[in-house]
Amino acid sequence: MDYGRLTMDLSTLHHGVSRLKKKKRLGRGTGSGHGRTASRGNKGQYSRSGAKCAHELFEGGQMKLFRKLPKRGFNHNTWRKFYAVINVGDLDQHFADGATVDQKAMSEAGLANGAIDGVRILGDGELNKKLTIKAHHFSKSAAEKIQAKGGTMEIVAGPKPPKKGKMKPRPPKQPQAGVAR
Repeated sequence: MDYGRLTMDLSTLHHGVSRLKKKKRLGRGTGSGHGRTASRGNKGQYSRSGAKCAHELFEGGQMKLFRKLPKRGFNHNTWRKFYAVINVGDLDQHFADGATVDQKAMSEAGLANGAIDGVRILGDGELNKKLTIKAHHFSKSAAEKIQAKGGTMEIVAGPKPPKKGKMKPRPPKQPQAGVAR
């Protein structure tokens, strides 16, 4: 095999190849090749200025499919609250006897992380310490275990519910005195 024939002169590699493509000059007369309609075709939406480019939901001016389909169902995402669920057994492991446990202390201990609206205490596990616990909700079994060890519970007020009926109806018009109807 003759390797001399496979070599290439790198100095002539890009001869005749422009690095930057020249801009297409539109509307410069019929002699330019891009005059008159400026490469836009004769008629239609895309021959006009201000035409929007088609996107994935565009169906050529026909009524879009998602507008034809019925809108069904309802979800509670506007009002849904996310609570961290913590068992009394976890509190027993992470806190010392006589400690005051609130949402901030639980997040520092790694029990109530993330974006949450409150804390719920459930009764799974054993509680061997006297704790003062501040939470948004206590289960019945958790409350019994906390009180059995002499601990106290404080229910913290939850997040405010959204206002309903902000727009009040107008009062009915009162008839004017002395006007016959």
